[in-house]
Amino acid sequence: MTALSSVETLDISPVGRVEGDLDVRVDIQDGVVTNAWTHAELFRGFEVILKDKDPQAGLVVTPRACGICGASHLTCAAWALDTAWGTTVPRNAILARNLGQIVESLQSLPRHHYGLFMIDYTNANYAASPFYEEAVKRYSPFTGTSYEAGVTISGRPVEIYALLGGQWPHSSFMVPGGVMCAPTLTDVTRAWAILEHFRQNWIEPLWLGCSMERYEQIQTLEQFEAWLDESPKHANSDLGLFWRMSKEIGLQHYGKGHGRFVTWGYLPHEDKYNKPTIDSRSGAVIMKAGTYDGATDSFGPMEHIFTREDTTHAWYDEGKSAVHPFDRTTKPIAKNTVDTNGKYSWGTAVRHAESGAMEAGPLARRLIAGNTTGQAFQHSDGLVLDMYRKMGGASIMLRHFARMHELCILYREAERILREFRLNDEWYIKPTERDGKGWGATEAIRGALCHWIEVKNGKIANYQIIAPTTWNVGPRSADGQRGPIEEALLGTPIKNKHDPVEVGHVCRSYDSCLVCTVHAHDGDTGEEMARFRTA
Repeated sequence: MTALSSVETLDISPVGRVEGDLDVRVDIQDGVVTNAWTHAELFRGFEVILKDKDPQAGLVVTPRACGICGASHLTCAAWALDTAWGTTVPRNAILARNLGQIVESLQSLPRHHYGLFMIDYTNANYAASPFYEEAVKRYSPFTGTSYEAGVTISGRPVEIYALLGGQWPHSSFMVPGGVMCAPTLTDVTRAWAILEHFRQNWIEPLWLGCSMERYEQIQTLEQFEAWLDESPKHANSDLGLFWRMSKEIGLQHYGKGHGRFVTWGYLPHEDKYNKPTIDSRSGAVIMKAGTYDGATDSFGPMEHIFTREDTTHAWYDEGKSAVHPFDRTTKPIAKNTVDTNGKYSWGTAVRHAESGAMEAGPLARRLIAGNTTGQAFQHSDGLVLDMYRKMGGASIMLRHFARMHELCILYREAERILREFRLNDEWYIKPTERDGKGWGATEAIRGALCHWIEVKNGKIANYQIIAPTTWNVGPRSADGQRGPIEEALLGTPIKNKHDPVEVGHVCRSYDSCLVCTVHAHDGDTGEEMARFRTA
């Protein structure tokens, strides 16, 4: 009879390189993760702050929920009031809002890729890889050739945001009824120049190794692999090196998750959402809303009524296991002791009322973009769905590829917007304030983001925010179902428990907000095993 191997517990605190708000506990047996818990360790309480404030306070407060995707929060806050107040929004304003969000996403992509994700490819665990030397040359923090170029040029797209909003981050130029800007022809011309500089000096020579037009011809996994072999420039581009090294070190084999995906859809069409309502939104967005179930290879609709928040394992005292955000009142618990059998996170367990835990993010968006149904104006893109089907589902590798692939799609929409502005038309129509309920949703670069607002007696009676990381990093729900990242960590191979870089791969493939130093300690003894800088 073979003796069972023992289970070791690792507490990794914090996991990440930017914000120290994520701790991860994993059980390891025979070198593989067999159980996982994600602890969101930062409570900020925007829902508490906004209660009883002026309805437009969300336009100022919520963009400060994040220093890198404030435009997405501002977008949600503006649309939430638009739907509550029954405003009319001019087409120029819809275009300007969309452009602000797109250029912010364009700056976030290289910052995540170089500053957070690819650094792990320089880990000593991969010293035997034939790609290791080149990875160290390109992706070492601060000194890597691609790291320096990508992080430096990432600031260019948000110069366009500043043309619209006067500053980046934390502008409040989007308001109910439109925008507080009126770009001139000079502004539009300058925006074109910024986009072209971004394309000619980074996207084509470094990111793709080819023209955008050539890359956009790729429709299937086989065509992508043929593109890699077509030219050394393709294979040695940052996209090409990512794909080849990821495959060689096995990142296509773990990080699967639940296999269910969600997107609110985003970028309302400028001619189809001028009188916004909650019910009319999904049919008016350029990037389709919906769900995708990988097990059944099926698509479904996504509306706000399906959303539930479960606080069973979160540090809130709200009395109900799963409620719709309109029915939730945020009541944080003062004492937040980690109890993996009880409450252990500030994150709530966000669930689809019918389908349970779902993953949000670029992979979800790209899979649902493969849905061939929809209206003629809506975007379709089948490459990532084709890869998903042929590569056996989700993985670290495919999740991050979806993010890289999305860059050209966002860039093209920014170009289209600049062509569509009618500079002499109106940009703002003053709304009539009133009581009511509103909902604003979008896709931040990290995934599905939405705000719910209820206005009573001219004040905010309730404000709720569900961010992409809330979907992904949340704890177990009342029925014991793990959150998406918790589930994705199962099966992760741990080569060196003193340096569990593989856990970082999984978490960073979701683009969670993380911090600079990582240290691990033994979950049983409390003894620190290692402490090291990753950036």
